[in-house]
Amino acid sequence: MFLKQFSRLLKPSILGAFTEPLKRLPALAAAPASRWNPAFALNNPLRWNSSGAVVPLADKSTTEAVNKQLETGTEGRLFAVVQLCGKQFKITTGDIIVVEGYWPPENGDRLRLDKVLLAGGSDFSLIGRPLLAPGLVDVQATIVEKTLSHTRTHFRKKRRKQYMRINFYRSQQTMIRINSIEITRKLANSAGAPEASGDRFF
Repeated sequence: MFLKQFSRLLKPSILGAFTEPLKRLPALAAAPASRWNPAFALNNPLRWNSSGAVVPLADKSTTEAVNKQLETGTEGRLFAVVQLCGKQFKITTGDIIVVEGYWPPENGDRLRLDKVLLAGGSDFSLIGRPLLAPGLVDVQATIVEKTLSHTRTHFRKKRRKQYMRINFYRSQQTMIRINSIEITRKLANSAGAPEASGDRFF
């Protein structure tokens, strides 16, 4: 049964319906056979996504447009994704985040969060591989409060063994306020030489 249905799919009339849209794309016809070669992927001005559509990488004009926004202050409200104590947080200016577990900083300490995975504004995003270049994004924060969480219950039971234990505990928490997020320098044009720059622009 399955082989009969599969043999119908292999007819030239049906296969033509699948291959016809591919012939209309000039980029697919012009792409060399070695497009999956890593060296070709670095120098290729086109990027392939999961949907099969061709998406151009950031060119010089895009990088210049972002640099102009940063110079004039029209980038909008910046956001970032930072890694802190093994967890990732999406933050923006004025946010308060809670870090679970023991953490040495005390109340009032000012911090600079270095592990920035992603940063962006209203029109652009900078994506790290896996982290952005050191010093590109400056995230300032302050320890607001160190406290304990609400009372949690840890209950264990083994049936038919007359075993039942119940424990209550509170874990340490640190509340952090994000003071500012700033992009400290201009972006380098990564379209021409992606291996020479730590900035990757999408």
